[in-house]
Amino acid sequence: MTATVRKIRPGKPFPLGATWDGEGVNFALYSEHATGVQLCLFDESGETEIERIPLREVTAHIWHAYILGLGPGQRYGFRVSGPFAPEEGHRFNPNKLLLDPYARAISGNVNWDAPVFGYPLGHADEDLAFDEQDDAWGMPKSVVVHPYFDWGDDHPPRIPWHQSIIYEVHVKGFTARNPDVPPEERGTYAGLASPASIQYLKELGVTAVELLPVHAFLDDMHLVERGLRNYWGYNTIGYFAPEARYSSSGDSGGQVAEFKRMVRELHRADIEVILDVVYNHSAEGNHLGPTLNFRGIDNRSYYKLVPDNPRYYQDYTGTGNSLNVGHPQVLRLIMDSLRYWILEMHVDGFRFDLAATLARELHDVDRLSAFFDIIHQDPVISQVKLIAEPWDVGEGGYQVGNFPILWAEWNGKYRDAVRRYWRGDEAQVAELGYRLTGSSDLYASDGRRPYASINFVTAHDGFTLRDLVSYNQKHNEANGEDNRDGTDDNLSWNCGVEGPTDDPEINALRAQQQRNFLATLLFSQGVPMICGGDEIGRTQHGNNNAYCQDNEISWYDWELDDERRTLLEFTRRLIATRLQHPALHRRKFFQGRRIRGSDVRDITWLRPDGGEMTEAEWEANWVRTLGVRLDGRALDEVDERGDPIVDDTLLLLLNAHADTVPMTLPPPLPGAAWEVVVDTAQPDLEPGERRLDASEPYQLSGRSLALLREVTPDDSE
Repeated sequence: MTATVRKIRPGKPFPLGATWDGEGVNFALYSEHATGVQLCLFDESGETEIERIPLREVTAHIWHAYILGLGPGQRYGFRVSGPFAPEEGHRFNPNKLLLDPYARAISGNVNWDAPVFGYPLGHADEDLAFDEQDDAWGMPKSVVVHPYFDWGDDHPPRIPWHQSIIYEVHVKGFTARNPDVPPEERGTYAGLASPASIQYLKELGVTAVELLPVHAFLDDMHLVERGLRNYWGYNTIGYFAPEARYSSSGDSGGQVAEFKRMVRELHRADIEVILDVVYNHSAEGNHLGPTLNFRGIDNRSYYKLVPDNPRYYQDYTGTGNSLNVGHPQVLRLIMDSLRYWILEMHVDGFRFDLAATLARELHDVDRLSAFFDIIHQDPVISQVKLIAEPWDVGEGGYQVGNFPILWAEWNGKYRDAVRRYWRGDEAQVAELGYRLTGSSDLYASDGRRPYASINFVTAHDGFTLRDLVSYNQKHNEANGEDNRDGTDDNLSWNCGVEGPTDDPEINALRAQQQRNFLATLLFSQGVPMICGGDEIGRTQHGNNNAYCQDNEISWYDWELDDERRTLLEFTRRLIATRLQHPALHRRKFFQGRRIRGSDVRDITWLRPDGGEMTEAEWEANWVRTLGVRLDGRALDEVDERGDPIVDDTLLLLLNAHADTVPMTLPPPLPGAAWEVVVDTAQPDLEPGERRLDASEPYQLSGRSLALLREVTPDDSE
């Protein structure tokens, strides 16, 4: 270390983190139980520590100083002194360099050969012993960033919830193999913002991308030892820093500007950006994990510890720890992070991983916890899209339907019901009826709308759609855990043949089942979420837990054969059809009764013979075929000008039987007929190509779905 004479001022406790004002940098770090904090400065390489500066000013447990002459690109970290008493919940160790929890950028990666653990590995009762080795050479560094960015006329698209179609996508996997993206941009934020990517998303018709975690994260030690990486990114070490591995601009702060450019370009295409965020736990793991930031800054404040044995962590996430959201500073950290990504990075919403963990006060999940209260009263956060993954691994953690108003939820019950129905399980139509119509049983009683339900059939966690219809058993051997990891997915359907086959009949059935799932998803009330790549038949070869596969197992294959190209075109048509018809994305739940004294009912459930479903038939084991008539005159909604919204009357037909079922069509209005819009058994059938009157039953093929609309003879639309 070289001695440097610097002008140091007391600085301010807020904002937390490192803030450059054009002349110098203000540093502020919260630690309630620390006895001392040192700011450590590093050279441009991040390898050599050039100076340590004690932070002597403390305001409300915030240690702070202003250093004149420092600027953007400066690499830094902290060393924090205090009691090392694991059995009391304290794990301070000034030999360990710590990342700034509020760092706007992070440079470098953890070197697992460095002594990044606060205790000596291999020692008896390991974590109770104190390690004196310095680990700065193997730690990533926080980076001071330049806050300015030219947003131009950027503004949030603000797509209404009921008109939204979400595309869950991995930043790297989407473009890593795309030949239409410049090689230097593949797998990066710039690649996702490239003209080829945006054109694809626009032609597909989605209104929002939901990005798998882009907060800075690390590759777990056990993965690195096996030559793998944490591909999904649910292992956060920085809640303000965009992950640098997705940057074509390096990790010296350029990743921040590149992320902003990506958001700006997507907004120009009227595509929203939603982030999958992981505020429920950190990358430091359990009591045997590394000391990277929170653990060494103030373990007792930042983590939920076992009350009568604070050496250990309460784990509602299956990752070793849970953030202590009940602590004011942890709650502030999350709120500050959310506001930063909205105000500074211009994102449009968040999907909260294992959100039930955030709601836990003491032990139980409490829907009126401080976390929800503070979000609801926040004038910034309450105005963006908020999506909960409404479960965690703790007792009582499955909370589908129990999140407060303003929140949408990943609807796991929708996923399971649709999969069971198309697999041909018995007694599924009653459950399916709720799921097709927005899950009023889950969301209507507390004032929420159908768009509280985020509908999905597949997601990043589990089989892709193509694999769902091709495998009954997981094939996670490449993960190096003897296929023990991942869930045993018992809701798949593979025609009795496991994996790839040359049998054209089996492949045709599988292709049709993929179309069934996609059509059901896009013709259901609520907000559809497509797992990125399902529309082009992306396969992970049976791996249903590809979290560690940063390779061609997970990356999109853009060399489309005829079957995959047909699926893509079919999906584009489904999305266009949904957006064209307000009856398929209502803002209100169906009433099932006559509207305002007229003969018009908004929804009617039909048997194959054309009669209405009875109570007994809803519960019957043998019923696998039904029709749903949606009257476009009964939307009971108005547009922004206050004019009534009127749509065509639609007829949705579903048949999970293996055999063709003739469906008697309800009589159309005088002079009108039924036009086939979509039939999953005839993917090349164009709208308007076939019309029928009520005297002609519709031959609904086995395992197929059809959508018809009522048209007049001269209707050319």
